[in-house]
Amino acid sequence: MNFVKKLLNNYNKKKRMKGLSKYGENVSVGKNCTFVGDIELGNNIFINEGAYFASTKAKLIIKDYCMFGPNTTIITGDHRTDIVGRYMFDIREDEKLPENDLPVVLEGDNWIGANATILKGVTVGRGAIIASGALVISDVPPYAIVGGVPAKVIKYRFDEETIKLHEEILYGK
Repeated sequence: MNFVKKLLNNYNKKKRMKGLSKYGENVSVGKNCTFVGDIELGNNIFINEGAYFASTKAKLIIKDYCMFGPNTTIITGDHRTDIVGRYMFDIREDEKLPENDLPVVLEGDNWIGANATILKGVTVGRGAIIASGALVISDVPPYAIVGGVPAKVIKYRFDEETIKLHEEILYGK
């Protein structure tokens, strides 16, 4: 690769990584992605184009070996809706309750399908898959495949014995 092409590739990668607090090795980010807030990516991450990851007061942590389809959304915050006599629009950030902003964690080896949305307080277990178009508002068990609005478990990738073998091979457990 010639020198100018290498410089352009490095510039484009840095531009696409803008907004990430921390990221590991072998992270690939597609075009038109937006990252806002405290976001940490592990190693071996692929984020397809059009992703929107917003961390408000709570952290977003994506561990190793995760893949994201196009136009995926992850948001760690919410709006306060319980104040009588005030428009939600007029409620300030400093008036939020602790439960209005909760971390989102992807435990690793996850595949998040196109147009899926993951909201505050969700942990996606290791090896789980989120179907395209799913709205995830509660925790996803390890190795589950979830889909729908709201997302529900459709099935599991492996039976318990196969999960143990898989974990032993990959993680030595």
